[in-house]
Amino acid sequence: MDNLKNMIRTVPDFPKAGIQFYDITTLLKDPYGLRTTIDRLTEFIDKPIDTVIGIEARGFIFAPALAYRLGAGFVPVRKPRKLPAATESISYALEYGTDTLEIHKDAIGDGNRVLVADDLLATGGTAAAVISLVERLGGIVAGLAFVVELNFLKGRERLSGYKISSLLRYDS
Repeated sequence: MDNLKNMIRTVPDFPKAGIQFYDITTLLKDPYGLRTTIDRLTEFIDKPIDTVIGIEARGFIFAPALAYRLGAGFVPVRKPRKLPAATESISYALEYGTDTLEIHKDAIGDGNRVLVADDLLATGGTAAAVISLVERLGGIVAGLAFVVELNFLKGRERLSGYKISSLLRYDS
């Protein structure tokens, strides 16, 4: 995994002073990096999966590729007023305010095995909100897949009880 970590650019003081930003765009532009990321994430997933959910916006990069590899469908979870049909929504706390996410009410069937995919696991708040949406719609969260996990923010603890796969972990 060190070869993948080496493809991620670190940007100090972004988006604000004191934050170390892990920029995955440099990983994505490399054919080997992108292919290996999808291949490795797929290896860790308990199958079968009926639906892969991608969280706006960078989850949209990984979720369709994972869905294709798993023979599953893809469902986007979006910011408010971006989906055209009836939606289920959830608002949740962030360190600096609140946010809201929506999913189509008919996106997940009762008992569907769902994989939630995103680029980053930080505090776990966004993933916890998506889990709540999936379970409200009758889905079963079979796992969560992340490219990067920031261990020091303890998001994994917030998501205890769910299978979490992350490729690249950072301790600071």
